[in-house]
Order: sequence, then structure tokens, then C-alpha cells
Amino acid sequence: MTANIAPFYAIEISRMAHALKAEGRSIIHMEFGQPSTGAPRAAIATAHEVLDSDGMGYWESTPLKARLAQYYRDSYGVEVAPERFILTCGASPALVLALTSSFAPGARVALARPGYVAYRNTLKALHMEAVEIPCGPEVRFQLTAKALAALDPEPDGVIIASPANPTGTIIAADELGAIAEVCRERNIRIVSDEIYHGLSYGEPARSMLEYAPDALIVSSFSKYFSMVGWRLGWLLVAEAHLDTARAYVGNLFLTAPSLSQHAGLVALDSRDELEGHVETYRRNRHLLLDALPELGLTTIAPPDGAFYVYADIGHLTGDSLQFCKDLLNETGVATAPGIDFDPVEGRHFIRFSFAVSRPEIEEAVRRMIPWFKAKG
Repeated sequence: MTANIAPFYAIEISRMAHALKAEGRSIIHMEFGQPSTGAPRAAIATAHEVLDSDGMGYWESTPLKARLAQYYRDSYGVEVAPERFILTCGASPALVLALTSSFAPGARVALARPGYVAYRNTLKALHMEAVEIPCGPEVRFQLTAKALAALDPEPDGVIIASPANPTGTIIAADELGAIAEVCRERNIRIVSDEIYHGLSYGEPARSMLEYAPDALIVSSFSKYFSMVGWRLGWLLVAEAHLDTARAYVGNLFLTAPSLSQHAGLVALDSRDELEGHVETYRRNRHLLLDALPELGLTTIAPPDGAFYVYADIGHLTGDSLQFCKDLLNETGVATAPGIDFDPVEGRHFIRFSFAVSRPEIEEAVRRMIPWFKAKG
């Protein structure tokens, strides 16, 4: 029987926003984690050259995988053989690949609640069981080794996300190590979503690969590298798992886009430009955090990284989806309802993305302050 999965409600909000824009309304899109900055200039220039000179086709870039290995060596101090990288059409196929090649239908996979909507729904679509662990402010909305150790029976796997969506919280290095140790002791396979690495505003996020060399690492060029539409990501797998994962990717997805692979190789050497993007997000983060008290929002998840603020609106509503619809219709500001990320407590939460431009953040704040005051 086909699994009946819940909608991605932020997509519904986005459809509404685009319909309003088509009617002539001024819309500010804070519903998706989509950088307002484009791909690095050198990557775009390379793509133009390739389009004129290369017919392209099914292809896996050996130079790109070698450069990714260098990236891990420079960023995390770990040595990774280039052939362990499987290039994918973004992080979403990499997640599907990690799950399908590692777990059988019926497998139990733990994850934090709140967490990215597609973790829960992808597991369900693949006929696996999502074992959601409620993670509140007392644990910074993040999974802990203690929570994993307390699960009885132990799950087959766990999905870790740091920085996390929707909260932006980062798991500290010692906690990552403790989680890895629990997983070793209990034979729990780790899938670590590291798509937001590079986007941190204090201590940088550490890779689970530093603590669990056999972890499956999901990542992408979409966020830090500002290449959402290029659909390029990777799954990093242990050598013992490589043949199985390659068999799955070849049958399910073939290869990542050739053009994007050429551009991604150049993007990896565009760090100065990309760090400038991070500074834009950092300023936007400050603007939004400074405005939250005027909106009456005082309880938020610590936004250590990514480009999100996950805020408690329980004093204003018990229906975050309708709240987001009203906010959009009455102010033109599109946001994501918490029920996407937490089907239990998410009706009391809303997620703002500050990946838009600085003028858009300023205008969104100007519109929202009187609206929220009227609600309060």
C-alpha cells in the first residue's frame, strides 16, 4: 500500500504567496531556506563556458570528488577517499539514497522533533518508522546522547542535523562525540544531515565524520554555496557500504547534472565571496533578533547557524498554519508554520527564514510589528 504522507505546508504557503504576487501584491518570501544570494560569479562564468563547449551527458566528476575530499580535510581535519563521495541531484536524493541503501522497510529511525519535515515524511514514504524524540528548550531543541541511550528498544538508525532545520541549533562537539559513542554501543547507524555547514554565527559546526567514520553524511551545494536551483549534493559513505549505495544511486537517480558539477568544482574555491554571503545572513539575523521583542516573541530556539528563527507563538494562536496564512494575506510576509516540523507542538510555533536580502528583512519587520501588536 502506498504511504499516506502529510503535505509540506510551507510549499502551500509559497503557492499562496506567488498567487498574491501575480495579483500585484508585494511579497517577502521568508517561508523557505532559499538564499537570496546567487551562485558564485566564477561558477556562473564556468557554466557559460561549459554550455558553449561541452555536449555533456551522464557523468560523475572525478575532479569534483577529489576537491570535496580536500574540503573535508581542510574543514574538519579528516581524510576521506574521493571515491567515497556519491554525487546526487541535491540533498533530498542523497537522503533517500542513504535511507534506501541502509535500512529495510519496517526499520525504526530516530530523529528530533522538531525537525525537517522531509525526514519524517520520507521515512514514512519508504515504509520505515520515524521514532520522534521530543526535544524542547531544555536541550536546545536538539537530540542528545542521553535521549538516544534511553530508547528501548534501540532504533536501527538515527538522523542527526546540526545546524538543524527549523531551529538553527548546533550540537556541541562533545555531545556529537557522546552521540557517536551511544550509536557504536547500541549498533545504531548514523545519517548526518550537514547541509547547513558553513552557516554558523559562533563556533563552527563539526562533522559527525570526525566522531563516527562510518556515518552517512548528507550535504549539498544549495545553502552555503547558494546553488539551490543547480540541484547538486552528495552522500559520503563508508567504503564497506559503497557498492550497495552505488547500485542504488545508479538505478534510482543515474547521475547529478553535468553542468552543476562543473560549476560546483569552481564554487568550492569561491570562499571569499561565499563568506560575504554569510555576513549578509549574520546582519539579517541581528535585525530579526532585535525586532522579535517588538513582535512580542520572546521564546525562540537558539539560532546558532543556518538562517532560521523558530519562535513560540503559543500566546497568540493554537493554529500555526492559519496564523501563517493570515500573516501572509494581511502583510505580504510569507513564513513557515511549525506543524511542518513538529506535528505535536508545532501548532504553537512559526519559522522565519532570514536568507532574504537586508532591505527585505527591514521591510518585513516594518510590516510585522504593528500586525503582531494587534494580535497581542
